[in-house]
Amino acid sequence: MNSIITKTYSVHFNSTAYQELNNYIDSKGFSKLFILVDSNTHKHCLPAFMAHLETSIAIEIIEIEAGEQYKTIDTCVGVWNALSELGADRKSLLLNLGGGVVTDLGGFVACTFKRGIKYINVPTSLLAMVDASVGGKTGVDLGALKNQVGVISSGDMVIIDTSYLNSLPQNQMKSGLAEMLKHGLIKDKSYFDKLTDLSKLTLNDLDDLIHESVLIKKNIVTNDPLEQGERKHLNFGHTLGHAIESYFLSHPEKEELLHGEAIAIGMILECYISSELLNFSKQDLNYITQAINNIYAPVNIEPSDYNAIIDLLKYDKKNEHGNINFVLLTEIGQPKIDCLVDNAIILNSFEYYKSS
Repeated sequence: MNSIITKTYSVHFNSTAYQELNNYIDSKGFSKLFILVDSNTHKHCLPAFMAHLETSIAIEIIEIEAGEQYKTIDTCVGVWNALSELGADRKSLLLNLGGGVVTDLGGFVACTFKRGIKYINVPTSLLAMVDASVGGKTGVDLGALKNQVGVISSGDMVIIDTSYLNSLPQNQMKSGLAEMLKHGLIKDKSYFDKLTDLSKLTLNDLDDLIHESVLIKKNIVTNDPLEQGERKHLNFGHTLGHAIESYFLSHPEKEELLHGEAIAIGMILECYISSELLNFSKQDLNYITQAINNIYAPVNIEPSDYNAIIDLLKYDKKNEHGNINFVLLTEIGQPKIDCLVDNAIILNSFEYYKSS
């Protein structure tokens, strides 16, 4: 697969990725390398990654706990302290080897340690490969509220080695697939169609689809790096999806949802809202709903949950001047930003999902 080059960083794939990484490390004169892992990637991914590194520079490993609940400032403090105690300076390089929690948090740590050190993302989950590691959004959660603290600042490189997916559980693969489905819905119906029949996909097909998703996101981010307009398209499904994810994360009687599982629900809800407000095709609504429900198990959202989820919408990052701004679709591949939605329609969307 060809590398994807932007003005500020490069995305390299599979066979050429480690050659590019080693050349980069050799050319920059780094004082020390730090590899951030979580407890899962330390065990399953680090040995393979280390085998590809060709450098005499000293390497230190920093491990954090695995899971969204550890994507916090407290975890950052632990990593900042570890960097300081292990002798990191402004010529150090941080390599973030993990899923979206590791790449988001590690990027934020790098951007803020000593006012900024170089970092590279090495995503090991499908979600991180097609979304979290690309585009420069770094940050952490504030309690159960998603990505409330962070900065937009790209690392120098992203290394995508799809062999890491061999150790990924099926539910984590499906979590990443949700972001790929979103890319199809906001940009390319034919791409969405290819993703809906997983039984026909080979591993080579998956590599090509990952490359296509990264390219879609790269093009959007290049056009609008600071999310003033087009980049907001990437938030489709996320206004309600993030609220659902936060609600299930914080509710003591709910089973935590993976990011993609919540976003899948959010996309159905926001397609329904699009059909009510923007004349989005009912036929396409039914097609998308069926396609998503064929991949993801139904989640029980009770009427007693609806208002609590709606209340969380006020924390959405797209909000301006007290307005909750949705990204909706006029048709597949045609998003519309800054849409205002009455709570009554949101409540109806939950009922639509429940009956689907």
